[in-house]
Amino acid sequence: MRRIMTALLALLSFNSVAQAADAVRFISCPVYRDTDAGRKSGCWLAEERETGRRFDITQSATKPDWSMAVLVEGRIADNQDNACGAMVLEPVRVSILPAQACTRAMIPAEGFPGRRFVLPSRNIRPLYAPEPAPPPPYTAQLFPIPFDFGRDFVVYQQSDWMLVRAATYAKASGGNVVITGYAETEPVHVSGQSLAEPAGLGKTRAEMARLWLVSLGVPTDKVRVEWKQNPVPLADPAFDGLTEISRRRVDIRVTP
Repeated sequence: MRRIMTALLALLSFNSVAQAADAVRFISCPVYRDTDAGRKSGCWLAEERETGRRFDITQSATKPDWSMAVLVEGRIADNQDNACGAMVLEPVRVSILPAQACTRAMIPAEGFPGRRFVLPSRNIRPLYAPEPAPPPPYTAQLFPIPFDFGRDFVVYQQSDWMLVRAATYAKASGGNVVITGYAETEPVHVSGQSLAEPAGLGKTRAEMARLWLVSLGVPTDKVRVEWKQNPVPLADPAFDGLTEISRRRVDIRVTP
């Protein structure tokens, strides 16, 4: 048994080191590659200036604005298809940094095909369509919602999908809802820059989530809002395995 436990610990340690080695976090000016595999098939690329490596960041739910710098956080994908002429990051998250201007850059396809657009699995149903209620029994549930760096914006086809799930469960269970907003106020150093979110952003994110839940039919008197800073990272499918981005989140806890 001791040998088995030792082997398991060694494997977990190896996996942790491997994930850390594959993780990237950098600031870059995005470049658009004009491929033509149909609608929305163009590629977004970003160069890690420290190493000169070019990455394919197209899989991010938040798309870059090519006139502004982006914070790129991701992991090098196991499967590399070279459809865009750069190393694929997946999972990947892109946060637009409006204070840092970039020169717009578009490059031709250069023989790279790009990828045909596929509707994300997190595509929400139209708000006029009834959402099926989850069946009982109802227990306490946590719905974490990720946010881009420095933003309180609800990301299309990601955060909105999670908010709909939380609202549907809250209405079906009739439970009380506590929304806790977090901000990453402790400075981190990325690409030679110090990044930190403002202290009030956790509150703004929590209020934004409250507005969404109420607009989706959750009774106002069932919802309470609070906010904190610098939470412990949370491992949850909502963050696609990018644990560090979970410091920028809202927790929606539903208690029947």
